[in-house]
Amino acid sequence: MSSPSAPAAQAAPPPGFFLERVLSVHHWTDRLFSFTCTRDPHFRFVAGQFVMIGLMVEGKPLVRAYSLVSAPWEEHLEFLSIKVQDGPLTSRLQHIVPGDGVLIGRKATGTLVTENLVPGGTLWLFATGTGLAPFLSLIREPETYDRFDRVVVAHTVRQVAELAYRELISSSLPEHDLLGELVRDKLLYYPSVTREPFATQGRVTTLVETGRIFADLGLPPMSPAADRAMLCGSEAMNADMRALLEARGFSEGANNRPATYVVEKAFVTK
Repeated sequence: MSSPSAPAAQAAPPPGFFLERVLSVHHWTDRLFSFTCTRDPHFRFVAGQFVMIGLMVEGKPLVRAYSLVSAPWEEHLEFLSIKVQDGPLTSRLQHIVPGDGVLIGRKATGTLVTENLVPGGTLWLFATGTGLAPFLSLIREPETYDRFDRVVVAHTVRQVAELAYRELISSSLPEHDLLGELVRDKLLYYPSVTREPFATQGRVTTLVETGRIFADLGLPPMSPAADRAMLCGSEAMNADMRALLEARGFSEGANNRPATYVVEKAFVTK
C-alpha cells in the first residue's frame, strides 16, 4: 500500500532541489532518527559536506542544512536527525515513511572536507549528537585514509542509546569487503556518554583536557605538528574545543585555506 503522501512525489520539485523518495527510516530513540532516500544520478558531493533538505509545506519548501551520512560512492543518500517536537521541520520530518517525497538541494557544501586540512598525522573527528553525520561519510571514503596516518572518531552523547551507528563503526566497517583492511589498520572509535553509566563518561572536552582520551587510546597529546581535527556538534562543544585546540597552537582552516583544524557551523536544530 502506498504512503498517503506518495502521489506528491510525482510533482515537479521547486528550483534548486531534487525530489527524492524515502527508502527506509530508523528511529534510534525518541529524540533521534535517520533515513535513506533515492539519489539523483546528477547529485555530487564530497565526504563531509552538507546539503539543504526538507519538505514541501503549504506549497513552499521548508528546508534546513543536514550533513550527508552516506559515502560519495553510495547509490542512496542517508541523513541523521534530531526530533524537535515544535521544530518547523523536524516535527514533520520525523514522521516520514518509505515512499514519501523529500527535497534534496542540488548543491552540497561545507568546511568538513579533507582538502581543508594539511595532510598527514592523526585525524581527530570530534562530534556530539547528530554531529557524527559528516564523519560517517568521511570514515567510509578511502581518500580519508590516504591523507592521514590514523583516524579517531570521538562521539559524545547524553544517553547510551544515542550512540547511533555504534555497531557500524565498531563491527561492520572493519569487516567491509573493500574498506575493512583500511579501517582495521587506521580507524579508532571513542564513544563517551555524559548522563548515564558507560565505560567512558564525561564531556569530550574534559576527556581531552585531562588527557584521558589519549591515555585510553595509547596516543600522545594533540599537537599541530602531528594532529588534525574536525569539529561538528553543539555550539558549546565547538566553542570549547576550538579554544582547547588554539591554546595548543592549532589554526582554523577553510575552503582554499588548509590548516590544522576545521569546524562546521551549519548544524540542524529545528
